[in-house]
Order: sequence, then C-alpha cells, then structure tokens
Amino acid sequence: MSTWWWPLGVSPPPQVENEAAVHPPPPLEPLHPYYPLGVSIPSYAANEAPLEVLLPALAGALGFVVLGAAVVARRLNPGLGASGLAVFCWFVMNACLHCIFEGYFVLNHDTVASSQNLLAQLWKEYALSDSRYLTSDFFMLSVESITAVIWGPLCLLNAIVIVRESSSRHVLRVMACMAHLYGVALYYATSLSEMYFTGRSHSRPEDLYFWGYYVGFNLPWVIVPAILLYDSFNTITRAMRALDQVDRMLDAYRQEEYFMAKRAQARSRAVSLEARKTQ
Repeated sequence: MSTWWWPLGVSPPPQVENEAAVHPPPPLEPLHPYYPLGVSIPSYAANEAPLEVLLPALAGALGFVVLGAAVVARRLNPGLGASGLAVFCWFVMNACLHCIFEGYFVLNHDTVASSQNLLAQLWKEYALSDSRYLTSDFFMLSVESITAVIWGPLCLLNAIVIVRESSSRHVLRVMACMAHLYGVALYYATSLSEMYFTGRSHSRPEDLYFWGYYVGFNLPWVIVPAILLYDSFNTITRAMRALDQVDRMLDAYRQEEYFMAKRAQARSRAVSLEARKTQ
C-alpha cells in the first residue's frame, strides 16, 4: 500500500473492515409463531400443553355437558324425537361455547397470550389461524361480546323451548340461525377482504391452520344454521298455509251464518206481515 500521504512516513495502521458487513449477525428468532410476521403480541408465552391434550380436553368437556343435557331433556320430554334431540344438543353446545369459551376471551383478551389455563391455551392454538384474537382487535372484541352476551343466552333459550315444544321455537330458531350466519359472514369478510386488498394475512400459511382451523372450525356454523333455517322456513310456511285455510273456512262459516240469520229475519218479517193482514 502506498504511504506517500501518511505524514509520519510509515505505514498507516491496518484498516479495520466493518465486521457487521462482513459477518452480519444471525437473524433474530421470531418472538411468536403468529402471522403477519412482526405483529405485536406482548407477554406472549408458548403453550405448555400439546395439541393432543388440548383438543380432547375441549371435546370431552363439551361431550360431557351435551350428553348430560340430552339425558335430562329425554326425561323431561320422553316424546322428543331424534331430530329434535339433535337440534337441542346443537343449541346446548352453542350456549356453552358462546357463554363460556368466547365469554372468557371477552373478559381476558388482554392476558390470553400470557396465560396457561385450558381456555387460554385453546385460544392461542386457534389464533394460529387468526392472530386477531391475541391483539385485542376491536372487531373481534365487538363480535365476540355480542356473541357471548346475546347469542349464547338465545341458544340456551332455544334448547329450553325445544324440550317444552313451545310454539315459539321456530321463531327463536330463525333468530339464532340468522345471527350465526351473519356473524360468520362478517368474520370471513373482514379477514379475507384485508388479505385480498392489502396482502396481510392473520393466518399461518400451513393448510392445517387456514383450511383446518380458520375454514373447517367455522364451517359448521354455516351448514347447520342453513339447514335449520330451511327446516323452520318450511315449517312456518306450512303452519301459515294451514292457518290461512282455517281462516278462510271460518270466514265462509261466518258469512253463511250471517246470510242464514238474514233469511230467518226475512221469514220472520213475512210471517208478521201475513199475520197482520189476516187480522
């Protein structure tokens, strides 16, 4: 190296190259497994229980409650058919999920990411398909609050009127089914539209989380309410058709009664006039 410019006439000290450029630091490990990458989830703690424990625990708890409720329903109403019992079990399961599972999220949304109880770990597992549940997203809080406070009790009321065979059961069923369909439509629309317009996905890319959790776990709340809604629509239509027929028969009977009374009055007047003439 030429040293003509160095004032001391000796070789300058060797230049120290930028080690950061030559040896860049290893990339930082992500703090959590959720998408989109870099989303802020403070105080996140990974689940302690594996999926093989979480899902059977949820299924076992739900199965215990639903089967117990079915036994009670059969004792209260031995004439309840298989289809009615199946619909009863569906609404009991919904009442449990809405009031307990989703109610827990509403009350503890800011601590779910760091908690290790069963419900929190279940939410963290599901959040792999929708991280909005760990970021206190305003839309999720609004929808889940309505679900826990209104739709949960409505599902419980549906289960009760099914056992009692109340005449209002189909009206209440239509309300619950429309609520479920509308809620799922909003849930899918907000997430998928954001993905389409901004490219920002809240789900991990693996098929298990998008197709299994995000689509598969919510799809029953599209299929079952649609079937129940169709059945209630047909039942209400038949009932209204029969009621209209009864109304027409009653109207015809009333008209006949009216004309018979008019004819009787006319005959009575005729007899009175004849009697006066003979006098």
